Amino acid sequence: MSQTIRRSLNLRRSVLSVPAINLRALEKSHSLDCDAVIFDLEDSVSPEKKEQARENLRAFFAGPLLEGKERIIRINSLSSEFGPADLDLVNALLPDAVLLPKVDGPLDITHIADLLADADAPEELRIWAMIETPRGVLNAGAIAESGRTPGSRLDCLVAGLNDLRKETGVLPQPGRAYLVPWLMQVVLAVSAYGLDAIDSVFNDFRDEQGFDAECGQGRAMGFAGKMLIHPAQIEAANRHFGPDPAAIAEAEAIIAAFADPASDGLNVINAGGRMVERLHLVQAEALVHKAHLISARKPD
Repeated sequence: MSQTIRRSLNLRRSVLSVPAINLRALEKSHSLDCDAVIFDLEDSVSPEKKEQARENLRAFFAGPLLEGKERIIRINSLSSEFGPADLDLVNALLPDAVLLPKVDGPLDITHIADLLADADAPEELRIWAMIETPRGVLNAGAIAESGRTPGSRLDCLVAGLNDLRKETGVLPQPGRAYLVPWLMQVVLAVSAYGLDAIDSVFNDFRDEQGFDAECGQGRAMGFAGKMLIHPAQIEAANRHFGPDPAAIAEAEAIIAAFADPASDGLNVINAGGRMVERLHLVQAEALVHKAHLISARKPD
């Protein structure tokens, strides 16, 4: 029997990217029902405004805590003139994770992990990786595998299709037919090594029907959630990537079946007329845990 690898129990249905240069958007993030916020210092900030964006984040993190949401800072490439200062900011502010752009291979992960260790960053500060280059897709398995090494900190891979389309010439078409094989490479990689995968952004936030369809596709493919560019996209992402009532009921039944004293010491049991393995218990517990997190966040 293969070893069960536990994934993060954090909610990552809706991962909103917020330009760190936009003060209004930063403040609005407190009131939004997204699961995570990426504070972007990279693509959405022009070179002459990089330092101002860092100052904005210093002020924001000094204010009220962003409750109930993962806080991720997307930095510029460490090989750029802006990357080292961005990483210094991460070490000063201690978000939940740092998002590294354009990851080509596992050495990119070990390099930033070593830098965080050298700075005595707490182990709770995790690494997310953008998979948005041809090399990144080709090396997705090796990148994900690096998350299983001691001190790696890697938690999550984020698909970045805008840059991938640019580098490959694949046209942006509904259904993403020519991109699906590459996206599935990312999903397969994280599934093998117990990480999460976040689907790429949908660029036209006014196209509600197209976004809804792409969320459904991403959920069917196995993504944990979707990276968003606008608050209007949060509701659909939460709905598609959240557990449905039937799945929650099934998970609760599996937990109850394994809790029966008659199931002690058994790895396979009969639950409701079908055979269920203990690995399904781990999955059921994770799903119910996330359902409870969602329920607890709803207003009374």
